[in-house]
Amino acid sequence: MGARRSRPSLYISIDIEADGPIPGPYSMLSFGAAVAGVQDTEGFTAADPEQQTFYRELRPISGEFVPEALAVSGLDRERLHREGAEPAVALAEFTDWVREVGVGAQPVMCGYPASYDWTFLYWYLIRFTGASPFGHSGCLDMKTLYATKAGLPLRAVAKRTMPPELLSKRRHTHHALDDAIEQAELFANLMAWSGNSQ
Repeated sequence: MGARRSRPSLYISIDIEADGPIPGPYSMLSFGAAVAGVQDTEGFTAADPEQQTFYRELRPISGEFVPEALAVSGLDRERLHREGAEPAVALAEFTDWVREVGVGAQPVMCGYPASYDWTFLYWYLIRFTGASPFGHSGCLDMKTLYATKAGLPLRAVAKRTMPPELLSKRRHTHHALDDAIEQAELFANLMAWSGNSQ
């Protein structure tokens, strides 16, 4: 058990786009992932988030959707019914990718905020592959990480209130891969930041 705990953590920034508030009745329409970096007992080493990425658009799993949620991503459900990947295939490919980029490390999903994206991703992984390469709790919320380092209540945190040097220079486009890469840069900056204790 001790050897397992000492393996480094490989942080993978993940963003999903969905057409409603919860998985099952609603669908995850796309997801993107970018390797953000690795942490061992010596510290955190950032990765170039454009180097190791994964992106898929998925066939919807139900007829229900919330128009406002769908509008955020700009994805076309009719096109995805025709051209989107089968969730079981896409999630199996994603699991293989995570295992490939995470050799020798324990993969950890990170997101901003992680709760929504993790809910969809974990549900889809269990529903369509029966397992999660992140286990049941391998997820880190960047919003919580910032709140802790900044010494702020969680509900006081918003990207617009963060020091500008922490934020990625990339635009938040609501394209899942673009946003995963943007968030990977935010994560690397947060890991290097000493917080408000300086």
